[in-house]
Amino acid sequence: MSFSDPISEMLTKIRNAQNAQLLFTDVFVSREKLGIVKILKEKNFISDYLVDEEKKKLVIFLKYLKRKAVINGLKRISKPGVRRYVTCDKIPLVLNGFGIAILSTSKGILDDISARKMGVGGEVLCFVW
Repeated sequence: MSFSDPISEMLTKIRNAQNAQLLFTDVFVSREKLGIVKILKEKNFISDYLVDEEKKKLVIFLKYLKRKAVINGLKRISKPGVRRYVTCDKIPLVLNGFGIAILSTSKGILDDISARKMGVGGEVLCFVW
């Protein structure tokens, strides 16, 4: 099955799985999705992830605190129809620093704090809070 926007498909699967209070969800693996999931794990938005090479799947284990999902919101910013690029001094703050922006830069997939420290801008993929 072909998707026109695989990143928004992954974000929607995470959002739907959390609404149903599932323990995990799986998506097709790609380097971009893997980079996003690594940042989510690093920032404690998800509990863990596994890559199944045989089935080419990425299994994302969701995190809950007292039966409430840790991720309150996911929003896709740069879409295939309208790409959104920012310089390092224009990287947006998400909820005054309570959330993160995930960017695709020349140094790889980075969160907003790392991108500011490295002084690189790029395409704003999504906001997570």
